[in-house]
Amino acid sequence: MKAKHQRLVLAMVALVGVAGAGVLAASALRDEAAYFRTPVEIEGGKATIGEPMRLGGMVAAGSIKRQTDGLTIHFVATDGKASVPVEYKGIVPDLFGEESGMVADGRMRADGIFVADRILAKHDERYMPPQMGDMPKNMKMAPKA
Repeated sequence: MKAKHQRLVLAMVALVGVAGAGVLAASALRDEAAYFRTPVEIEGGKATIGEPMRLGGMVAAGSIKRQTDGLTIHFVATDGKASVPVEYKGIVPDLFGEESGMVADGRMRADGIFVADRILAKHDERYMPPQMGDMPKNMKMAPKA
């Protein structure tokens, strides 16, 4: 085989390899892709049953109800204009609580309840880890020697 043909075959093999990698990457991302929705959008009918999505909002005050199994919780996510009931089975993050921000990955059920697979708690710029205790927020760390 001539050198010209060898280069052509090598270029074709490389092109097929790159295209195959692209198809595999797109396939993997399709399972992880999720639209971000707010309670207003869900109440407005922009969410379909069973569609993977992320629900963002605040945990409504007084809405957290823990089940006797110790893992299942029910709460209401709100954005101040609309509310969506959420069900989650698992261990929630330490920052998760009433009147705190949260993002939940999951799907809407036919009965109007959002079933979360994962919950992420959000914090603001003044966040202090629980391990720091009651240390004043304006206190600076001692310079390293």
